[in-house]
Amino acid sequence: MVLEGPGGRIAGVEVKASATVSASDFSGLHALAEIAGRKFACGVLLHDGDAAVPFGERMIAAPVSALWEPVRNS
Repeated sequence: MVLEGPGGRIAGVEVKASATVSASDFSGLHALAEIAGRKFACGVLLHDGDAAVPFGERMIAAPVSALWEPVRNS
């Protein structure tokens, strides 16, 4: 999903049906960041695990349950 906010800022949200996440899972979000350039705000990969994990600048993997529960950082 690509979200556009005020001023044209872009955020990408991707959902994976896996409890584990690797750097390669962010390939689509990195492509979006490259296309959006300075307008890219962040990329979020929602997964079936239970912890939020940063994956570089402006990229994070977060549990899909973060949509309704507080996030536990690892």
